[in-house]
Amino acid sequence: MQAELVCFEPNCRASYPLSSVLYNCPACGGLLEVSYAGPAPDPIHRKSVWRQRRLTNDPLNSSGVWRYRELLPFDDATQHVVTLREGNTALLDAPAAARYASLDRLRFKHQGFNPTGSFKDNGMTCGASQARRLGMSRVACVSTGNTSASLAAYAAAAGLQAVIFLPHGNISFGKLAQAIEYGARTLQVEANFDQILALVRTLAEKLGIYLLNSINPFRIEGQKTIVIEMLDQLDWQVPDWIVLPGGNLGNVSAFGKALRELVHYGFIPRSPRLAVVQAEGAAPFYEFWHAGGPFHPVGHPETLATAIKIGDPVSWPKAAQEIRASGGTVEKVSEQEIADAKAIIGRCGIGCEPASAASLAGIRNLRAAGLLGAGEDVVGVLTGNVLKDPDYIYRYHMGQLEGPNGTPIAPHFGNRPEVVPNDADRIAQLLEEKC
Repeated sequence: MQAELVCFEPNCRASYPLSSVLYNCPACGGLLEVSYAGPAPDPIHRKSVWRQRRLTNDPLNSSGVWRYRELLPFDDATQHVVTLREGNTALLDAPAAARYASLDRLRFKHQGFNPTGSFKDNGMTCGASQARRLGMSRVACVSTGNTSASLAAYAAAAGLQAVIFLPHGNISFGKLAQAIEYGARTLQVEANFDQILALVRTLAEKLGIYLLNSINPFRIEGQKTIVIEMLDQLDWQVPDWIVLPGGNLGNVSAFGKALRELVHYGFIPRSPRLAVVQAEGAAPFYEFWHAGGPFHPVGHPETLATAIKIGDPVSWPKAAQEIRASGGTVEKVSEQEIADAKAIIGRCGIGCEPASAASLAGIRNLRAAGLLGAGEDVVGVLTGNVLKDPDYIYRYHMGQLEGPNGTPIAPHFGNRPEVVPNDADRIAQLLEEKC
C-alpha cells in the first residue's frame, strides 16, 4: 500500500512524504502517524501467507514484525531492514494470575521474549530501518532503560552510532548494562525524562541525529505488530480486553492504530477494549482521563517501575483517542499492588519487570470495580523480561523493598531464601516440615 506521514490532529491532517525527518507536524505541532492508501490487503489471503511465513528461514519471515510487512510502510524499501528476529513472543496462560484477579482465565502476551528483553524491539526494528532508509549515521533516544537497550542493539546491528541520554541515577543496572554492552555512547543527565527529551530534541535537530523515542511514528508502526501477532496466535478470535502498562503511551497508541486498521481492512469484526495502567506516582494520563479538562503533566514522577516513570507522556493525545474509540479505560495502581502482582506472575512460572506487573495489578482493580466480568476474555501485556531489574526482586522477597517516599512494601507473597546447616538429617526434617 502507498503510505505517507499525516498529522494526527483532525483539524489539520497535513501530509508529508515518508522521507521527511519529522516528529511533529510543521503546520500545527501535532503528532504524526503513518497513513495508508491504495488497494487494501485481502484478509483471507494475508492470514494464510503470514502463517506460511513462519515455516521459512528467510530473515524477514522469521521476524514477528516483518512477517506482517504488508501493514508496514516499507513496501519498496525492505533492503534497508535491520532485524534481530524480534517479535515471536509467547502468549501464555496464567492460572495463578487469573485466580488472583478473580477471572476464569487470563493470558499474557510476554514481550520480554524479544531479543533485548522488551517490547521496544518491535518498534525499534522499524525505527532503525527508517534511519538507514534516510541515510542517517547517528540515532539517539532518551530512556529510563528499555528503549536504551533496544536502540543500542539495533544501532549496532545496523552499523549506526547510538547516543543514549539517561536520567542520572534512575535506571536499573540490568538495562544500563545492555546499552553499554552494545556499544552505545551513554550520557547520564541530571534531569528527569521529560526535561531530557526536550533537550535531546533540540540536539537532534542541531546535529542531524535521528530521534528514536516513541514520538517517532515509525516506532509506532513496529509496535502495531504486537497486536497483529497476538491476534494471529489467537486464530483471529478477538479478546474482550487488552490491558497494558502506560508510561510514554506509545504502546497503547500503537495497539489502537493496529486495531483500527485491522477492523477497517476486514481482518477482525470488532476491536477489543483497551485499558492502560499507570503507577500512581506517575499517573498524569489517569488524572486526565478521570478528571477531564486539560492535560497536566506530573513534574516529578515517582515509581520503582522505572519503565513507566514518565510525567509528561508525548503520546497522550493518540492514546486518549484510541482508548475512547475502543470503549476502554485508564487505571492506576500503587507500588504495593505492583510488587504483589509481580510476585504472583512469578508464581505462574513467567516473570517480568516491575512495570509489566502493573497490567495484572490493574486487571485486579478493574475486576474488583466491576468493569471486567469474571468470564471475559482478557489478555494482559507484559512489557519486559524478569531480569531487567533483579535487585527489585531480591529486595521484595527479603522484605527490604521501599517505595519512592521510603514507605515499606510488604512482601505479601515473599519467598525468602533459607540458611540451613550442613546436615542432611536436619535439612530433610526442614523439607518435611515445609510439605
